[in-house]
Amino acid sequence: MIPGLRQQYNAQFNQERYDAFLHTVNTEFGSGPTFRVAETPVFIPRDLKVKLLRAVDDITAVISAPGFIAASDAAIPSDLHVPGEPDRSHFIQLDFGICTDQSGELNPMLIELQGFPSLYAYQHMLAQAYRKHFDIPADFHHLFGELDHDGYIDLLRQVIVGDEDPESVVLLEIEPEKQNTNVDFWGTRQYLGTPVVCLSQVERRGDRLFYKNDKGVSVPIRRLYNRIIFDDMDKHADLPRQWNMTEPVDVQWTGHPNWFFRISKYTLPSLKSDFVPETHFVHQLETIPDDLENWVLKPLFSFSGMGVKVDVTREDITALAHPDQYILQRKVHYAPIIQTANPEDPAKCEIRMMLVWHDSWPRPRLVNNLVRMSKGAMVGVRYNKGKDWVGSSAAFFEP
Repeated sequence: MIPGLRQQYNAQFNQERYDAFLHTVNTEFGSGPTFRVAETPVFIPRDLKVKLLRAVDDITAVISAPGFIAASDAAIPSDLHVPGEPDRSHFIQLDFGICTDQSGELNPMLIELQGFPSLYAYQHMLAQAYRKHFDIPADFHHLFGELDHDGYIDLLRQVIVGDEDPESVVLLEIEPEKQNTNVDFWGTRQYLGTPVVCLSQVERRGDRLFYKNDKGVSVPIRRLYNRIIFDDMDKHADLPRQWNMTEPVDVQWTGHPNWFFRISKYTLPSLKSDFVPETHFVHQLETIPDDLENWVLKPLFSFSGMGVKVDVTREDITALAHPDQYILQRKVHYAPIIQTANPEDPAKCEIRMMLVWHDSWPRPRLVNNLVRMSKGAMVGVRYNKGKDWVGSSAAFFEP
């Protein structure tokens, strides 16, 4: 997106550098990601950065408004309501597709948002690996708010660990060693000292929770860094467990499950911004749009793009058994603006702006970013099989 910098990067790129870069990514946390890592970061020009920051402000103003909790209560399924909810989401993810308008200017357009943790450890390591092995301008940044490495890790520690002993703060998942994002679990453990524990290993004694450490000693759990998504829980109905997450226990949460529903596609129709495409709940549509080729149908609580219909028909909409569980969102068209090693095969990108929200702050704080590069019809592994210069990446922003 910054032509001179892009040309310089591409000219200096070679397979040996990329292989050395991948070695760092695959070994820094003991084992590497199971997903593809792109050959390049993305360089964000200042004017696009300003728009992204404006978009983040527009959206977080709604999320942090006093009436947001009451307005989003209906988003939480009654059978999945978890007690002990804090008054904020400690983690917020805002996903923007990078598009161009009629004049050719770059614009970010919100695609999805999540009140759920993202890859805070992995993305920081990934950006550092790009900087280690490739020529990234020293004044370009991937962190925000003038954070450096130590400041960033300390901020994560404040939000995730708080005042507790890290040994009593558990990163909670279902079969974490099998999860596609487990590289971030190992990175969190390395940066913060928090153990990674499967739900099946949690022991309940009354209203207290415990797990056994590597020495077999039973350790009380005082704080949960939750990484479990209920969709995944449904797929593991046979997982042995002593505790159902909807049962009250004496524990603090960071990344409480209720906020996964509150800040989600359910929120999109309430957002009004130049950087948010028009979105409607299907059950509230007065009429079905005639130009359905310009709309996308999405289930409210799917994960990783499951259930999304890009080529929508009237029959798709009228056949919905639960239209209140779907939104219709105006399509945005990602711009193929990233020149790759093959000049005739540019890539598109989606940028996730990653925020944290400490209990003492009035508003969430932008701290990091995540990039997914694509040459396919959509962002995602199944749309980019056999392609290069696609996959997991990071953005460096012009100061």
